[in-house]
Amino acid sequence: MDVMGDKATLFETGRFVQPSGPGEAGEAAEDAAEEVRQRLAAEAGDADAMSVLGAMLLRRGDLDGAEPHLRAATAAGDRAAANNLGVLLHQRGYADEAAGWWRIAAVAGSAAAAHALGRHHRERGDEPAAEYWLRQSAEQGHALGAYALADLLEHRGDAGTERWMRAAAERGHREAAYRMARALDRRTAHEEGREADDAPASEGSEEAEQWYRQAAARGHRRAALHLGAILERRGALKEAGRWYLTSAKDGEARAACALGFLLRDAGDTESAAVWWLRAAQDGDGNAANALGALHAERGEPQTAERWYRAAMDAGDVNGAYNLGLLCAEQGRTAQAEQWYRHAAYAGHREAANALAILLLQGGDTAGAEPWFSKAAEAGSVDAAFNLGILHAGRGEERPALRWYEQAAAAGHTEAALQVGMARLRDGDELEAERHLRCAAGGGSPEAAYRLATVLDARRPPVPEHELGESVHEKSECEEWYERAATQGHRRAQVRVGMLAAARGDIVEAARWYREAAEAGSRNGAFNLGLLLAREGSEPEAAVWWTRAADAGHGRAALRLALVYARRGELAEGQKWADRAVTLGPAEVSERAARLRDALRQELSA
Repeated sequence: MDVMGDKATLFETGRFVQPSGPGEAGEAAEDAAEEVRQRLAAEAGDADAMSVLGAMLLRRGDLDGAEPHLRAATAAGDRAAANNLGVLLHQRGYADEAAGWWRIAAVAGSAAAAHALGRHHRERGDEPAAEYWLRQSAEQGHALGAYALADLLEHRGDAGTERWMRAAAERGHREAAYRMARALDRRTAHEEGREADDAPASEGSEEAEQWYRQAAARGHRRAALHLGAILERRGALKEAGRWYLTSAKDGEARAACALGFLLRDAGDTESAAVWWLRAAQDGDGNAANALGALHAERGEPQTAERWYRAAMDAGDVNGAYNLGLLCAEQGRTAQAEQWYRHAAYAGHREAANALAILLLQGGDTAGAEPWFSKAAEAGSVDAAFNLGILHAGRGEERPALRWYEQAAAAGHTEAALQVGMARLRDGDELEAERHLRCAAGGGSPEAAYRLATVLDARRPPVPEHELGESVHEKSECEEWYERAATQGHRRAQVRVGMLAAARGDIVEAARWYREAAEAGSRNGAFNLGLLLAREGSEPEAAVWWTRAADAGHGRAALRLALVYARRGELAEGQKWADRAVTLGPAEVSERAARLRDALRQELSA
């Protein structure tokens, strides 16, 4: 309830602040001197002084001292004293008698008394009477009255809620400002089709941010938390950190947790751990999970497990999921399955996916599929991709493609590659290109290579300069080949080498052929051998052809047969010719057979 006086300061219920710091000593002395002056005037019969003195004593908590002065001032017709007498009686537990004095003061025009009377009626369930008096208070410009009226109307779902909540916020009521921001958040979220139960304002909600800022500046810790989240998402990390710190110091565990993540991202893990510990001890499950992960990274699994369990006890299902991951890393498969199930049954989609993978690894395909489906339907991109793999393994191409497409639409790189390859098989080159571009852009070297092959097939013949010199401008397909090659894709490396060789850049061609060959590419080894042979290094070329032939390259085997035949090593030449016949392809087999027969005749001659 409100303490008020015509000449006294208005105070909010329960917020009677005592001077506590050394800097307030002067104010305390002034208050004491003012009390003496008012007491002397009151003893002389001054009704205004009685009212002010009663308010001062009420503020101090001296109910026995305040009551006679307030009653005397009320008898003299002072409406402020009547309101404050109601506050005093309410604090003593005489609610009905307090309401009587509030009514007297409210009828006399006291907005504070009307607010107190409205709250009294609402506490007793008399909403019509409560609305009447709260409206009287709000219409007189009383911030607490406007807020209480807005709260009542919101409870009833009345359309007038926002008007009075805004009025209270504009008059400096911090809770009203916070609730205005939250209401705007919910409206924006509804328009965007997302949940906003506890999410901060979206980027476009400037008005919500202004109300958060106003409430935070007045000490509202949850508003400071939300303001920090908005600023963090915008990239204003320094200011976000200041608001998180303000909120955390006021006891907001979520702000302490968010501050910890901010410090961790800045590289200050030790300070982050301090704030996470504070938040976790206040029951924040997210902070407990963060501490668990920190200790797991440090190789302290027992401490990590303790914090994951604390997170789970705090109601954070991620704790059970993280326990599953921890057990799986330690090879405790049965316990991992137990925790994954715990989290999955609670709706944790990634736990459902992890559980399905665990079951699949154990050979339980029938048990895995429903969990993959549950996770995918809940939005797990990995689960959708895994379902695609599962169906593809059974030869069920349509359902596989459907799940790949779902995962690809959510940005899964490998799923986009699978869709692109499927579209290529179907002959839908444009759709294939679109998905391959997505996958290649996401970092898939295979997608980059396949995209390059699609573009390469469309490439017109290379134009020549009018004087006969080759004019080379790097095409898009070459750029994709090179991107795949630099990511270690062997076929792309061979192709980049071939393109370099075609434009006469032997050094570059040899570099890419060698890189592919050393990674195990038989074509790279064969082409490198050709390049070396042309440069007069046949012995080294033979080394690479041997590597290629051993890996199953028929042409390399035929080249080796010719090398040994020229050297006069007929038996070795016949051996490689036999190998070339076996390896093929057809034209190689034919040539190798003729060479083998010739060498056989030579040997038998």
